[in-house]
Amino acid sequence: MYLEIVSPEAILFSGEVTSVAVPGINGEFQMLKDHAPIVSLLGKGNVKIYGDVKIREEFQGRFSKGEKNEILLPINSGTIEMKNNRVIVLAD
Repeated sequence: MYLEIVSPEAILFSGEVTSVAVPGINGEFQMLKDHAPIVSLLGKGNVKIYGDVKIREEFQGRFSKGEKNEILLPINSGTIEMKNNRVIVLAD
């Protein structure tokens, strides 16, 4: 599935991923390929990206590696939309 993470400053990431987990306002949830369409608010926490992920050099300082080799991006809030195997995270 295709993931795009957008901040007010720039597109932080765009590319194919295996799955993504996000900090929903009622708890963390994960999306895999062919997940049902969803729009949700996000709370403070980490966006967790799974797969063979390449972060652009200018944004590498905003991301870190997790315990299971996932890529972590801390956010304060945001929204997420998934439709037709395309995930868009608007992160603050």
